[in-house]
Amino acid sequence: CAVSVTDVPPPHSIIRPGSPVPVNTNNPGVRKAARFGVYRYNNSSNDLFLFKESQIKKAMVQIVRGLKYMLHVEIRRTVCEKRDHSSLDSCHFQREKNLQQMLRCYFEVWITPWTHKVHIPVAHCH
Repeated sequence: CAVSVTDVPPPHSIIRPGSPVPVNTNNPGVRKAARFGVYRYNNSSNDLFLFKESQIKKAMVQIVRGLKYMLHVEIRRTVCEKRDHSSLDSCHFQREKNLQQMLRCYFEVWITPWTHKVHIPVAHCH
């Protein structure tokens, strides 16, 4: 996938291991984690089109052997068809009324930067 785990910046050092804490939805780490969640959704959906995050509504992060992001994200159908394997950055949201679709998702994205691993134990969209 196009996102590198090593690009994810650590959250502020004031965060202690343990409980989840709110984090700004514009945080680059949050945005990357949301994109990982979207990849996971797209890989498991049988929609003809790719979806992309349109808004991150709420984000929490927990330090637990890496960074575990808990995200509430709205995703929308794009004009890019799955079989084209487009880069999501260049995919625009669907404009045709009857093809527009928005889903609300909850993603848990666990990133361990030192092992370059991303694990997504939870990806619920409705």
